[in-house]
Amino acid sequence: MTDITLKEVSKRFGSVQVCHNIGLEIRSGEFITLLGSSGCGKTTTLNMVAGLEDSTSGDILIAGRRVNDLSPVERDVAMVFQNYALYPHMTVAQNIGFTLKMRGMAAALIREKIEKLAASLELNHVLERFPAQLSGGQQQRVAIGRALVREPRIFLFDEPFSNLDASLRVKMRAEVKQLHVQQNVTSIFVTHDQEEAMSISDRIAVMYRGRVEQFGTPEEIYACPATRYVASFIGSPQIELLDGALEDWNGAPFIRAGPRLLPVSLGPGNFKPGRFVEFGVRPEHVRLGDNGIEGRVQILQPIGPATHVTIDTSAGAFVASVPGFLRVKPGDPVTIEIRASDMHVFDKETGLRL
Repeated sequence: MTDITLKEVSKRFGSVQVCHNIGLEIRSGEFITLLGSSGCGKTTTLNMVAGLEDSTSGDILIAGRRVNDLSPVERDVAMVFQNYALYPHMTVAQNIGFTLKMRGMAAALIREKIEKLAASLELNHVLERFPAQLSGGQQQRVAIGRALVREPRIFLFDEPFSNLDASLRVKMRAEVKQLHVQQNVTSIFVTHDQEEAMSISDRIAVMYRGRVEQFGTPEEIYACPATRYVASFIGSPQIELLDGALEDWNGAPFIRAGPRLLPVSLGPGNFKPGRFVEFGVRPEHVRLGDNGIEGRVQILQPIGPATHVTIDTSAGAFVASVPGFLRVKPGDPVTIEIRASDMHVFDKETGLRL
């Protein structure tokens, strides 16, 4: 078992605290992602798990054992960095097998392990090449192979695809996901790319200003974001959050947005008339129809399978994602329909979901 637990882990650099009481429980064999914008503390958290940074307070446990005072080698972790960190004077085979050679493993066994791993990474035909003779994707696979060949208990990725072009990033996501299924190694992946995180993770820890805003499955954080930040960070196109206030109308909860009253569904105990809120609807849930809120098209963004339409209404601006190409133009009148169950509502002051 290689479960990982972070208990109230914090990190301070001088007077600056970059991680605040991080608490995570990662199951054995799970693939989780630390997701957030630059400076949110995700790489620092990863480095504390790896043993590359000491935590200021809190405990890190691997397989139930406190590892705060153990070195990276003693923790038995392998890490893939953003810059591939390959030895330029060594061939692919030598790079992959370097750690095994340092351990004193027999040359024949090292070669056997290298060839077996190279086959799964599609590197057999480049084993005798040097890093400078490889593409970016091949270099990244070599870095992954060098980490995997050690058969570590924990696999850590620090934004490994940042230097790759868009199409290669997509391909590498699928390859890493497949490798994880094959190896079943507990893995932590760091990225700022929410699409990347959604596509490869069992669960995602969304981080903001050194704190974990929400830890859940991709479906959970998308369908039921716990905070205003999670709602706005996850999703493409981004959800538009508007200002409003809760209002009672004939005993039912509504949101007052400008001159409009919009029906809303809230959690138990959260309906307090006069409470200031922020609310929004995922673009795929904003439907064009005949009965609803009247508005005018502001911006059209056709992207092939869908058209993203920004619509200005008396309640504020909404973005609708409509399948296919939409034959309207800026300034055209449209009507949008929004269901109460599709509304995401957050307290204006705390940013927490209502």
